[in-house]
Formats: sequence, structure tokens, C-alpha cells
Amino acid sequence: MVLGITDKMKLKKRKKSSRMHGRGSGSHGWGFRKKHKKSGHRGGKGMAGSGKRADQKKTLVIKLYGNKYFGKQGITSRKTERDKRKRINIDDIDLNVEKYWKKSGDKWEINLPEYKILGGNKDYQIKNKLIIKAKEASKTARDKIKKSGGEIILSANKRAEKNGK
Repeated sequence: MVLGITDKMKLKKRKKSSRMHGRGSGSHGWGFRKKHKKSGHRGGKGMAGSGKRADQKKTLVIKLYGNKYFGKQGITSRKTERDKRKRINIDDIDLNVEKYWKKSGDKWEINLPEYKILGGNKDYQIKNKLIIKAKEASKTARDKIKKSGGEIILSANKRAEKNGK
């Protein structure tokens, strides 16, 4: 009688946990028993041990949060509130307009509802006609946009209404 390949093959592989039962395999493939007990084996749970001397977790933290995680950033007192508004220069918008936004007719429609548009480089002249919807804009940015034949639409602001602008 000739045995085929299927006759020699195991039809059902046992799970690792059941294969590791019995004497001699209390470690389940993790080496010495105490190596795989709790979170001390991997340097603590989660972000534990990611403080000043966190060399073993530095690569993970930098991958997740970038280089601004470690150390202090800036000098502030406890009461000081940082200006966290998002800003973008008009030159950056104009240079990358084809990458990120769509064209309608001869003008580019740009929607930046959370940004303040800044004038950027004094010497830079805008090449495209832009229609920008933004939260705020500086005077130089507004002038540059109007000069190039575009327009800027600012969202209604509570501060602007209070100041009577």
C-alpha cells in the first residue's frame, strides 16, 4: 500500500497552550519562568518609565509623539495661557495650492476654518487667484490676496463683533 502526502499530514494542530502542558514546559516558550510573568518584563505598563532616564522606551515614545515629548518647551508661568491658534503663511498656501486644494474656474477654493492666514514673506507675490475661507487673517495677507485678484472670507468671530469690526 502506498501512503499519500495527506496520510502523513496532521489534520488538526493542537493549540500552543495545550501543547505546552506537562513537565518541562512551564515557560511556554518564553525562557525562564520568571521572564514572562507581569509587566516588569517589558519595563512597566504603557508609558511607565518614560521619564527622564527612559532610554529603553525612547524609540517608542519618539515614534508615537515626536521629539517634543521630552524636556521643557518654553518659559511660562502657571497662569500664562499659550496662544494655540493655528497659523499658516500665504506663501505656503500659494506654493502648495495644487497639492491640497481644488480649482473652480480660474480661482482656487481653499477651506481653512481653524486657521489664521499670515502675510509671510514681504517680497513674495501671490501667483494664483485664491478664495480662502478662514477664521482670521492679517492685514498684509488680506492685501496680498486682493492684489492677486482673489478674496478672503472670514468666519464670524465673537471678538470681532465685540470690538465693532
